[in-house]
Amino acid sequence: MRILRGIPGFVVRRLLLGVLTLWVASLVIFAATQALPGDAARSILGRNATPESLADLRQQLGLNRPVVEQYTDWIGGVLTGDFGTSLAAALPVTEVIGERIEYSAFLMLIAAIVSIPLAVLIGAVSARRRDGPFDHTMSIITLALAALPEFVVGIAFVVVLATTVFHVFPAVTLIDPGVGPWHYPKELVLPTLTLVIAVTPYIARIMRASMVEILESDYVEMARLKGLSERLVLWRHAVPNGIAPTFQVIAINLAFLAGGIVVVEYVFNYPGIGAGFVDAVRSRDMPVVQALSLLIAAIYVVLNLLADVATILVSPRLRTSLK
Repeated sequence: MRILRGIPGFVVRRLLLGVLTLWVASLVIFAATQALPGDAARSILGRNATPESLADLRQQLGLNRPVVEQYTDWIGGVLTGDFGTSLAAALPVTEVIGERIEYSAFLMLIAAIVSIPLAVLIGAVSARRRDGPFDHTMSIITLALAALPEFVVGIAFVVVLATTVFHVFPAVTLIDPGVGPWHYPKELVLPTLTLVIAVTPYIARIMRASMVEILESDYVEMARLKGLSERLVLWRHAVPNGIAPTFQVIAINLAFLAGGIVVVEYVFNYPGIGAGFVDAVRSRDMPVVQALSLLIAAIYVVLNLLADVATILVSPRLRTSLK
């Protein structure tokens, strides 16, 4: 009897592997937060707190319990959707980070909508015009941009477009609490451009390398011999096959947006998970740090799963191997 065969079986196996990965990640995250220097009780009460008040607060927060017991309580709450209580805000973690997740998700979505089609277009056209002026120019530009850290790109945008040279966009993001980020389009331009430049070069270079190989394949040559126009050969036959290997890079870079957005949000004072992460580390708010770290790990796992499934769906050879 065939069990877990085909695409559904592949998805089930990857889901089980993803759950195992998240469990290992939870162990690492919990151990890392426990090893962080500083005292959450002293961060809350301040330097002038008495030893008695510190001991009472540690007892109240459960910080003096055995580490294994703290982990089991935390992971049990995570499985039921309870990420604990913020030590700094004295509110449920889901309330503290809920609005920040919405802001970051919207910024990531806009950056992905812009960067992925742009990168595919640049890679496809560069491969079509291989070794030409456009290809050489794009190769130099994408290589240079890929070498720049995102905080350097963000600061450069602030200097050129918001402060010293031009005053086109706001230098920092000022969003009223409870108001959706889509109501502030000008404030979103510089953070979005920074993320687009951080992601596009990698996808474009991989897309170009994949397309160069595809354009030299037999079936593309057969399409040309049938008299199809070069544009039709490129976009109907080459790009759908060339984009399959790029899915993994797209997933990795989208996952990078989840982690790299921390720096970008801090540069532009954007009220997303990045700023929340920095504030939580500064105040030793371990439940918030743990929740955000596990969220980023989950994004990595989910995006890699989606990339694997998408690669199989667009690759006949892989679909056949799973049957």
